Amino acid sequence: MSDPSSDTSGVGFPPPLLYAGGFVAGVGAHRLLPVRVWPEPPAITSLLGWGLLVAGVLLVASAAYLFRRAGTTPNPTKPTSALVIWGPYRFTRNPMYVGMAALYVGGTLLLNDPWPLAFLPIVITLVQWRVIAREEAYLERRFGDEYRTYKARVRRWI
Repeated sequence: MSDPSSDTSGVGFPPPLLYAGGFVAGVGAHRLLPVRVWPEPPAITSLLGWGLLVAGVLLVASAAYLFRRAGTTPNPTKPTSALVIWGPYRFTRNPMYVGMAALYVGGTLLLNDPWPLAFLPIVITLVQWRVIAREEAYLERRFGDEYRTYKARVRRWI
């Protein structure tokens, strides 16, 4: 490979900002045109919202922990030194992004506000094109057949 400092995926910003930006845009849209899913949300909505928040935090934290344990960084703007394929990575190639999506949906349910959900497809599309596509190309260059085998075996999302 070339200079280690240039050995990155080419993602130039932290992906959580895409999720946060979409959510904030949804909350802003709600302020302009308030809409509620239910006049009084059913208890199951709150339970599901909290469940998704907890699951999202656990998924993101466990995936990031596995990166650290493998001696690499979860930050896609920095070089990676190891391919992590165990834990939640056995079921999805992107558990951090799945976890962030769970956090996003959980927060939306707790707010009883459909506007952030309207922005979620845009967020997912941006994550797919601007982050995951670059990460996957980088990992193929960096790890070759080992990554291609993993990619053929494990789904991108869920």
